[in-house]
Amino acid sequence: MNVGPSGIEVAYERFGDPQAPPVLLIMGMAVQMLGWPEGFCAELVANGVQAIRFDNRDIGLSSHFPDAPTPDVQAALAGDWSSASYTLSDMAADAVGLLDVLGLDSAHIVGLSMGGAIAQTMAIEHPGRVRSLTSMMSTTGDLAVGQAKPEALRTLAGPPPVSRQDVIDQMVRAVRALGSPEFETDEAAAADRAGRSYDRAHDPLGIARQAVASLASGDRTERLRSLDVPTLVIHGADDPMCDVSGGRATAAAVPGAELVVFDGMGHDLPRALWPEITSLITNLVQRVEAVRLTTESAHR
Repeated sequence: MNVGPSGIEVAYERFGDPQAPPVLLIMGMAVQMLGWPEGFCAELVANGVQAIRFDNRDIGLSSHFPDAPTPDVQAALAGDWSSASYTLSDMAADAVGLLDVLGLDSAHIVGLSMGGAIAQTMAIEHPGRVRSLTSMMSTTGDLAVGQAKPEALRTLAGPPPVSRQDVIDQMVRAVRALGSPEFETDEAAAADRAGRSYDRAHDPLGIARQAVASLASGDRTERLRSLDVPTLVIHGADDPMCDVSGGRATAAAVPGAELVVFDGMGHDLPRALWPEITSLITNLVQRVEAVRLTTESAHR
């Protein structure tokens, strides 16, 4: 299918009643849609919504860009973004294009990490398509906030994994370093997800292109101040990959945003918090849908 202005292929899965309020789940850098566990999606559905997860461009079964310029992450970190093949605006337009393909005029948008930045960009650039915004474990693009701890970056440093087992081993190291210190880390589930992701698609350069796109997209703070959309910001107090200052800055920038910080939560979705997190998301959805129904009734 031709999705969005770029006309790319987007792999997606839809859970729940297609007539229920749609919740579009946008995953972070280097993670396929499998990063939204089926059990997490099932809890959303049990709360009365439909959940849609998808692979961003350059990951999983969506379109990759092997003929694009070689991404230079180190140069991008230094402020040279010339190797960027696209930006978060392009990725936001992909998500809007997926809504078009699904016949949805708008949806409730939930983004995690880089996915949160994409969700914010959607709300800024396509406000009519966003019923509510939930930004999780994310930041504003202001480099003064939301930075990773050096020890977290060291864990992820080194040459990209090559073999299936290398990918699994790296994922287990990552969840140990980035996971929630006060909650159980399911290393077996992480290893299984890494193996399935490898079997679907393995493209280290695609991941690097996503990284450069994120860096090249700049600071959204001032544009976030202009948003007029019900917004929820969720963050872990112990997030080593995106410091909680990023979540606080996001909530401070978006007028009326609600901020929920979980003590003991890192840069992951611990199973023990699924009920609370899904309830927060769907409570926001239900509040917005109630207003939509009231407004539509008044206009009849």
